[in-house]
Amino acid sequence: MVIKFFVKVRLTPKEIHLKFIKVYGDSSPSFSTIKKCAAEFKRGCTSLEDDPSEGRPKSATPEIIEQMHDMVLDDWRIKVREIAETIGISKESVGYTLHEELDMKKLCARWVPHLITADQIHTRMKISEQCLEHFNKNKTDFVCRFITMDETWIHHYDTPESKQQSKQWTN
Repeated sequence: MVIKFFVKVRLTPKEIHLKFIKVYGDSSPSFSTIKKCAAEFKRGCTSLEDDPSEGRPKSATPEIIEQMHDMVLDDWRIKVREIAETIGISKESVGYTLHEELDMKKLCARWVPHLITADQIHTRMKISEQCLEHFNKNKTDFVCRFITMDETWIHHYDTPESKQQSKQWTN
């Protein structure tokens, strides 16, 4: 804005540069920068900021986001390329949406302790209800006979997988 003012009062780029050096010293813009700015203001520019540009939006539409989320929930091992081909958008847009919009990351299945399915939750509830029923019948005997242990899940795959192939989407 200062350069614009000096151009309006008809100072030359050299005079503007000297005033800047007097006030800002080594921190002042170079003569070539001042000369370019002055030329732009003389041509009628009102601002030196970039004009808004047309282009693709950073994020996908809510419908596409929901479609991607459903695809990942249906298949935790789906690849970004497969999602991009199915929906018809770029892999970069899919990656951005998965990471930024849906806050998901891909982890190696070997690092994920377990993913509990609805059937497993139902089975756990039934077993817990049975244990509670046995406890209510005979509290002292139940505690003596109850065994606890660490939970371990073993996954079986027909074909050996690389670490990359075993990755799953998670949030």
